[in-house]
Amino acid sequence: MARYTDSVCKLCRREKQKLFLKGQKCFTEKCPIEQRNYPPGQHGLSRRAKVSEYGVQLREKQKIKRSYGLLETQFRNYFEKATSQKGRTGENLIKLLERRLDTVVFRLGFASSRKQARQLITHRHIIVNNVPVDIPAYLLKAGDVIQIKEKSKKLDAIHNSLKRVKDNTYGWLTVDKATLSGTFVQIPERADVPLNANEQLVVELYSK
Repeated sequence: MARYTDSVCKLCRREKQKLFLKGQKCFTEKCPIEQRNYPPGQHGLSRRAKVSEYGVQLREKQKIKRSYGLLETQFRNYFEKATSQKGRTGENLIKLLERRLDTVVFRLGFASSRKQARQLITHRHIIVNNVPVDIPAYLLKAGDVIQIKEKSKKLDAIHNSLKRVKDNTYGWLTVDKATLSGTFVQIPERADVPLNANEQLVVELYSK
């Protein structure tokens, strides 16, 4: 399955909320959803069709999958892994996705979107525990230290992104802007993750 190549702003409008896929633009008034918070297409504004239970569940799955920038197969694999773990499957799923290196690089503020975070990682600008890592799906463990490679510390994209981030915005992460490093302190609780989605509906969808 190929990557989505159309305007990512359409995905936000489809889900009727910001998925923060466009980087800096998502934090400005230029974000299309600020002016057109309805599905794209000719009938997006007037569409009032009743949504079935399956449709509601599917929308929640699409919302989470698109927020983390995953393909269907990738998302399903994470779900299967979450199912095999102890605890609530939906919460396990979100915790796994929050352990991804691209998500953490984004949360730390080194990138303005997960897409940009993946680019930094695949171009080997990121170091984990003093070892270069070029796999966006790399799962972090509590205590892992994430750093920007020394030769990459002058990248404008990183510094521009950090300007929008307050110190220690997320309780499970710490960031040092001076040294361009951060620590994955612990796996977050679901209640702490800023994701406006109902993952339990995904569990119900896949259980059919």
